[in-house]
Amino acid sequence: MEKIFSLRKVYAHCDIPCGIYDPHAAQIAALTVLRMLELLSESKDEHDISRYTAVKEEHAEKCKSEIRIIWGDFFKAEDVNAEINSLVHRIMELASMAKQGKEKKQGEELVEAVNQFAEIFWSKKGVKTKRVSAPYKVEAQIVIPEF
Repeated sequence: MEKIFSLRKVYAHCDIPCGIYDPHAAQIAALTVLRMLELLSESKDEHDISRYTAVKEEHAEKCKSEIRIIWGDFFKAEDVNAEINSLVHRIMELASMAKQGKEKKQGEELVEAVNQFAEIFWSKKGVKTKRVSAPYKVEAQIVIPEF
């Protein structure tokens, strides 16, 4: 095939080398998981329980995907260490447990782990962060950049 089309190898650091990475989508997904766990603990209605469960599972998977993208595409080999690897693995575990479970604590732990990831991410970019109360119908802190 190469002889016919004269192909040459090209290299890129990620799928779309745009440089736009932000853990905010993962944070929103983790907060959504937490909120769905709260609603599940309050509801007795089968229809609502089904809907909350579907949304919880969707957002747990979205959280995992967003973290994997940043970990795999933004962080370079020299940035990857035992701390970030362990944290990413923990987020994957927590999101999976939240998909399967129904305890609010699982969502709280997921939000905290994603916040820790956000702090590492912004630190790598040289941006200071702060923790603020999430402005949503869920009691949780989120990490935001200080611009």
